Amino acid sequence: MGSLGQEIAELWGEHLGREVGVEDDFFTIGGNSLSGIKIIERVTEQYGVTLSVRDFYLAQTPARVAELIEQGRTGA
Repeated sequence: MGSLGQEIAELWGEHLGREVGVEDDFFTIGGNSLSGIKIIERVTEQYGVTLSVRDFYLAQTPARVAELIEQGRTGA
């Protein structure tokens, strides 16, 4: 099983229609507000963690979004 960062990269790839690496910047690889909202909704469904739009955009990479999910799971 891959890392959470890799799972998030794959999720982004589904919405952006391209390969995504764990350190790819969301906006640089073609992300926009609509795809961001859809990804945030999927994260909530799949991982039970609600990310704010602000936190998601500030995180910028799948690796950092994975860190936010881990923090959300532990209640940190």
